[in-house]
Amino acid sequence: MKQFLKFTLATIVGVIIVGILSTILMFGIIGAIGASGNKPVKLEPNVVYQLELSGQLVDRSQDDPFSDVFAESFGQPVANVLGLDDILSNIEKAKNDSNVVGIYLKGGVLSGGFASIKEIRDALVDFKTSGKFIVAYADTYAQSNYYLASVADKVLLNPYGMLELKGISAELLFLKNTFDKLGIDMQVVRVGTYKSAVEPYINTKMSDANRHQVNAYISSIWNTMLNGIAESRNIPVNQLNNYADEMMLFQSPKKYTAYGLVDSLVYVDEVDSILKEYQKEYKVVKHKSMNKVPNPNKFKKDKIAVIYAIGGIDGGSTDGIISEKLVETIDKAAKAKEIKAVVLRVSSPGGSAYGSEQIWRALSNLKKNKPLIISMGDYAASGGYYISCMGDSIVAQPNTITGSIGIFGIIPNIEGLNKKLGLSYDGVKTNKMSDALSVNRPFRPEEKVLMQNYVNNGYDLFVKRCAEGRNKTVDEIKAIAEGRVWTGEDALKIGLVDALGGLDDAIVLAAKKAQLTEYQIREYPEKEDFATKLMKKLTDDVDTKIIKSCLGEHYTIFHHLKQLENMHGIQARMPYDIIFR
Repeated sequence: MKQFLKFTLATIVGVIIVGILSTILMFGIIGAIGASGNKPVKLEPNVVYQLELSGQLVDRSQDDPFSDVFAESFGQPVANVLGLDDILSNIEKAKNDSNVVGIYLKGGVLSGGFASIKEIRDALVDFKTSGKFIVAYADTYAQSNYYLASVADKVLLNPYGMLELKGISAELLFLKNTFDKLGIDMQVVRVGTYKSAVEPYINTKMSDANRHQVNAYISSIWNTMLNGIAESRNIPVNQLNNYADEMMLFQSPKKYTAYGLVDSLVYVDEVDSILKEYQKEYKVVKHKSMNKVPNPNKFKKDKIAVIYAIGGIDGGSTDGIISEKLVETIDKAAKAKEIKAVVLRVSSPGGSAYGSEQIWRALSNLKKNKPLIISMGDYAASGGYYISCMGDSIVAQPNTITGSIGIFGIIPNIEGLNKKLGLSYDGVKTNKMSDALSVNRPFRPEEKVLMQNYVNNGYDLFVKRCAEGRNKTVDEIKAIAEGRVWTGEDALKIGLVDALGGLDDAIVLAAKKAQLTEYQIREYPEKEDFATKLMKKLTDDVDTKIIKSCLGEHYTIFHHLKQLENMHGIQARMPYDIIFR
C-alpha cells in the first residue's frame, strides 16, 4: 500500500509539472503571436526588399507564428520555411510599388524543386523590366541558388566563399537486397516500359529504359539552368559546361570573378556600400514584413480560384492530397458564383489511381461551367498528370517533371520472412478465391492474371482520360505514355502541355478565358487556423521528429516502408524519390 501511494503521488506531481510547463509554453506561444501581429505594413519611400534565400521552399506558405517558440522550447532548430506563393506575390508588389527601389537577395541555402526555383527567377527577370535593381550576396552559392541569383545586376560573394557549378546527377535508392535479406519478395504488376516506380523494390540498379529517361530529363533541366545563366551573365553555354567540369566548388574565389560568374568578392558588411551605389539612402524591408503589405486587388468583385493540389494522392500523409477533401474543395469552387475561373496548381508525383479518378471527375464537372487552367509545379506526373489532363490549358515550367502515364500494383510476399521468424499459417475457406492475394505466399497463376487484367484496365482508363483531355487518339497517347517521364519542355513538343510558364502565367490565361480585366485571387483550401495548426504540432509533427531523430539517415528506408503500407489499390505514381545532386 505504501508503494502504491508513493507511485500515485509521484504520478500526480508529474502531471502537475507537465501542466505547468505546458501552460508556460502556451503563454509563450500566444505572446509570440501577439508580438508578431497581423497589422498591415505601409511602405515608405526608398525601400529595398530583402529576400533571404535560405530554408525550405514549399508551394504554399502556412502562417505559423508559434513555430519558432515551439521549436526552441523543445531544443529543436528553427526551420525557415518560405512559401513560393508569398515570394511571387512580394516580388510583384515590389515591382509595382513606387516606394520600392530594388531587391537584395541575401543568400543562404534555399532547398526547393528546380521548377519552383525557376519560377522565382522568372519573377525576378520580370521585376527588372521596371528598371529597378537587384543585388545578390552569399557566403556560399549552391548550384540552384546560383542559377537563381545570376539574374541579379551584381552577384557578390564572400572573399572566402564557395560557388557550386558541377552539372546534375540523379541517384535512386534500391531496396531489393534489403528485402531479400528480410525474406520479402515484392510481387509487381504494371503497365509501361518506363513505369519505374517499382524498380527500387525489384531491381538493384536502373533498367535501361529508366536510365534513358532519367538521363533525358536531367539533361533538359541542366540545359534550362545553363541557358538562364548564360543569358544573364553573358557567358556561352559551352564555356559554362567547361567551368562545371572543373568542379567550381573547390576552385579559388578569384577564379569565379575571372570567369565572370561573380562580380565582386566582398564581406556581408560591405554590401551596404554597394546598395548605396544604386540608392544613397534606403530602408530595408524584410520578407515577413513584405508579406503584410496589402494587395491592391484585395476587394475586387470577380474572383479567380487557385486550388492547390500538393503532394502524393491518398498516400496517408497529412501533407499530401486527400482526394475526398480535394473533391469537396473543387465542388465548393464550382458552386461559388463569384468565382469566374479556376487555376489548379498541381505539384504531385501521383498516388492512388482511384483517388486520381475521383478528382478527375470533380474537375470535369467544374469545367462544364468555368474555365479550368492547370499550373504545374515541380512535379505533375502519373496521378498528378491524371488530374491535370482535362484542363482547358496546361502550363508547365521547362523543368517540371510530368507525364509518367502508367499504372502499377504491388503485393509483398513475406513467406521467406515468416520462415526466418519461425511463423506458420493454417486456415480454412469457403471458396476457391477466399484467400486470394495473401501476403504469406506467392501469387497463384490465376491471381497473377487477375491482377494484371485489373492493372491493364486501370491503364486503359488512364490513357482514355488523357486522350479525351488532350484531344488525341488513344494510340497517340499510348505512343508517348508507357510510364515515360518528361520535362515540361519536352512535354510541350509532344502535346502533353500547352505552354511554358508559372502560376502567374496560368492566372493571366484564366482571366483571359473568363474575359476578366479586374479580379481577386482566392486560394483553396483555406489556410488552417491557429487551433488546427497547434494540434498538428502537438501530435503528427512530434511523432515524425522523434522517428527522424532515432533513425537518422536510415529514415529514408523507413519512409519507403511507410509508403508501401499506405499504397491501397493500383497506383499511378512516378519514381519521385530520385535524389538530385
